[in-house]
Amino acid sequence: MDKEMESWFEGLKNKDWHRIFEETFDKIKFYSKKVGRIAAKPLVTLFYVLKEGDLSSKDKALIYACILYVVSPVSLIPQSVFKFLGVMDEGAAIMFVYNKVKNKITPSISAKVENTLSKFFDEVKYVEVTD
Repeated sequence: MDKEMESWFEGLKNKDWHRIFEETFDKIKFYSKKVGRIAAKPLVTLFYVLKEGDLSSKDKALIYACILYVVSPVSLIPQSVFKFLGVMDEGAAIMFVYNKVKNKITPSISAKVENTLSKFFDEVKYVEVTD
């Protein structure tokens, strides 16, 4: 199994990540408008940690899988059938991954998250981004 995973991670290195990030960002924006600023913040944070954080390939794959699961219309526990439980699986996925990588959230990433959310929700206030 380890050789299969290593091969899979090697394949990730050859992807067009710029295009993938743009497509993922568009999906996050659509999702954010649906769920609201507060619910979207951890997901947007994960996106910027993925894009700018110093992560292992495994952490990158974990974050990307979480983002795709949350913004995907397919769910293991469909909200239309199970109401509140249908939301809980996505929330649990976000919180699990967020807790795993929260030490990678820099002040610069936090500022970018706030600016992005302000743009998504047409707010005037922007936070200064510092590196």
